[in-house]
Amino acid sequence: MTSKPDHTSAARRIDELNGVGPALASKFKALGITGETGLLLHRPLRYEDRTQIIPINRVRPAATAQVQGRVTHQEIRKGRRRSLLVVLEDDHGQLVLRFFNFYPSQRRQFAVGNRLRCFGEVRFGPEGFEMAHPQCRIVREGAEPPLPDHLSPVYPTTAGLGQQRLAAMVLDTVQRALDGRMALDDVLDAPLDLPDLRSALAIIHRPGPQTDLDALIEGEHPAVQRLALEELAAHHLALARLNRARARQHAEALEDDRGLVDRMLAAFPFEPTGAQQRVMGEIGGDLAGTRPMRRLLQGDVGSGKTLVAAAAAAQAIGAGAQVAIIAPTEILAEQHLRNFREWFEPLGIEPVWLAGKVTGKKRSKALQQLAAGAPLAIGTHALFQEGVEFDRLRLVIVDEQHRFGVDQRLALAAKGSDNDTQRIPHQLVMTATPIPRTLAMTAYAGLEVSVIDELPPGRKPVTTAVIDGERRPEVIERIRVALADGRQAYWVCPLIEESDVLEAEAAETTAAELERQLPDFRVGLVHGRMKAAGKQATMDAFKAGEIRLLVATTVIEVGVDVPNASLMIIENAERLGLSQLHQLRGRVGRGSDKSACLLMYKAPVGELARARLKVMRETTDGFRIAERDLELRGPGEVLGTRQTGMLRFRIADLARDTELVSQVPPLVKNLTHAQADVLIERWIGDASQFADV
Repeated sequence: MTSKPDHTSAARRIDELNGVGPALASKFKALGITGETGLLLHRPLRYEDRTQIIPINRVRPAATAQVQGRVTHQEIRKGRRRSLLVVLEDDHGQLVLRFFNFYPSQRRQFAVGNRLRCFGEVRFGPEGFEMAHPQCRIVREGAEPPLPDHLSPVYPTTAGLGQQRLAAMVLDTVQRALDGRMALDDVLDAPLDLPDLRSALAIIHRPGPQTDLDALIEGEHPAVQRLALEELAAHHLALARLNRARARQHAEALEDDRGLVDRMLAAFPFEPTGAQQRVMGEIGGDLAGTRPMRRLLQGDVGSGKTLVAAAAAAQAIGAGAQVAIIAPTEILAEQHLRNFREWFEPLGIEPVWLAGKVTGKKRSKALQQLAAGAPLAIGTHALFQEGVEFDRLRLVIVDEQHRFGVDQRLALAAKGSDNDTQRIPHQLVMTATPIPRTLAMTAYAGLEVSVIDELPPGRKPVTTAVIDGERRPEVIERIRVALADGRQAYWVCPLIEESDVLEAEAAETTAAELERQLPDFRVGLVHGRMKAAGKQATMDAFKAGEIRLLVATTVIEVGVDVPNASLMIIENAERLGLSQLHQLRGRVGRGSDKSACLLMYKAPVGELARARLKVMRETTDGFRIAERDLELRGPGEVLGTRQTGMLRFRIADLARDTELVSQVPPLVKNLTHAQADVLIERWIGDASQFADV
């Protein structure tokens, strides 16, 4: 292990840094940053070149540039939209700086005669070349600030945390690490001819002007690969420790003494499929043993995973145990609540509901019920918060588990752990995102895998068509015919960019337009910025058939089951990944009517997006789609790891870095316990959670 200089200090918590109070610390936490180590590992989205001044006559439209010159004119232009125009001139030409939102202080900054250095995107406007809202600073004669010797990183951020402040804090932390003022043990010692840790961080946060930016952004640069390898190593070590610890742990054997499983299944109007029965047998055998069940349940959209989970819950409750079912969103959790109420209330079991919106007396009552041994709890992450105590939690069922962090899953498991007996709950984790076998072994190491590879009888395959957005009027007419025939439809507006506000605005605009064009039918709207009660009321009205056309963002990706909905339109489908397109398509085809999914695209479409749309048109097999996703998925896509349903990584990408995965075991086998601690704490958190001694 690299020795520390005498003046080295340990990494500080984020709230220990200058100027960071509780409010700002919460903004950093939203980005997954809780200390200086998190700042070091916060990877830039892109880079800006501020290393040179471009003569104004050499700027080009659609390119970003840094220019410097003197203000020769300023005026407020009135028109359809009031704007401030500033003319900047150098020895080679002039361009216009245009501001639509401006203040008196800015007008003083842009006074005629002032020298400015400005950075922004160049476009061709009414007065020739111009920059809209560029970043500008006054440059004094004889005191020009030096140009940086590296490209300027632009980081993912969140509302209330400005890019300038975030970048300054990251770069200050990087400098502390590089000059030895902050402890940064490089325990892997530059493996596989990759850069050492400090060099990799320097390249990622402060790349030189000649750096291959495409490779850096796409994750193929050796510096990114170096950090990805270390992150994969940290997860490998943490999972190995958990598995060793679990080998010494025990679980309570759960036999269904009350016959609840048979009673529940007897009330169903249909027979479970052969695949469901096989998987129920696998899970039932696990629960009846004293070795803690750690099983991943994979099933394609509509394959009946929820029924299998209900049978597991019934077996545990029949043994006198408590069961907790947790989902990542309230929409999905509430869907489970409705299903489990329908199935379990006839057995005399009322689920206890606990989510973030449950407050006051209702929350207090729920907490009392769980502490007193209420057999079935359903909710969101609120189930593993402090203050939630269970009497005899013996089975934890986690849906869409890739959306929860490692620490959150550990926190819920800890609710049912008994340190005296080393007894822990059985765990069943579910995903509707089929995962290629090669990646499942890494993402869900230590879990047995069960697959439901058969759809219930009567389910008709969904016909998928790819259609140019220019044919929108034809699509709306097709919706009119379907609605007039008594059916229902979805219209999905995907993410425009990383902005909930813009996404919501797009959905609102689309809903208003469709209301005008389909006046005979009620149109509903659901998006992520709505309050939970409003979303649920809309979903209930859609399920009841009162709303005929539901306009939604991708919040309906999972957990929505309306059998009468037989038509789905996904607008701008080229923006979405294969797995998410497949999840959305799975919202239709749940009834007896023939169903269709129309993937509308906006030309021109890139080669990768075209290949994805072709796969969607050719197959409805989720596992085939997952394999093609792994082959096709280009690094750097907006949806990142969410698309493949993998664990959330800061730097590593399991689809991109498959070759690195196989290099990890030999690389870490000779690390000491202390060196392993360094990697786990750096990338995942408190290494004591993964103690195996």
